[in-house]
Amino acid sequence: MSDEEHQFESKADAGASKTYPMQAGAIRKGGYIVIKGRACKVVEVSTSKTGKHGHAKCHFVAIDIFNSKKLEDIVPSSHNSDVPHVTRTDYQLIDISEDGFVSLLTENGNTKDDLRLPSDDALLTQIQDGFGEGKDLVVTVMSAMGEEQICALKDIGPK
Repeated sequence: MSDEEHQFESKADAGASKTYPMQAGAIRKGGYIVIKGRACKVVEVSTSKTGKHGHAKCHFVAIDIFNSKKLEDIVPSSHNSDVPHVTRTDYQLIDISEDGFVSLLTENGNTKDDLRLPSDDALLTQIQDGFGEGKDLVVTVMSAMGEEQICALKDIGPK
């Protein structure tokens, strides 16, 4: 065809989507859903029957997994809703910096230094107290839709 070179913009990810579609009627309590662009965990689902014309509707009550705000949405049960890819990863805690960032050890031996301490006060004090006592701590990081946050803590014994 042509001998000209093509330039492609390189992106950091492999082109994987942050969400996937799922029929609204198939999303259950305890599952995940995207409401107003936020990844949420569903705490309540109610389905209304169809009227003379129209669709059955699903009413979702969900809590944002990162800031714990309550969000609601009503979607026809036959339509697709976005569901976020939510992953949990365990990292060993190496250090807590002065400005509130944590240094974590990944499975392959590299460090991850771009996470802040959690905003949840109870979890924050557990991490700071455990680290201050010199315990070996493993934190669980939840990530979805390009956001990451520490959501849990495990003590694997003294150093």
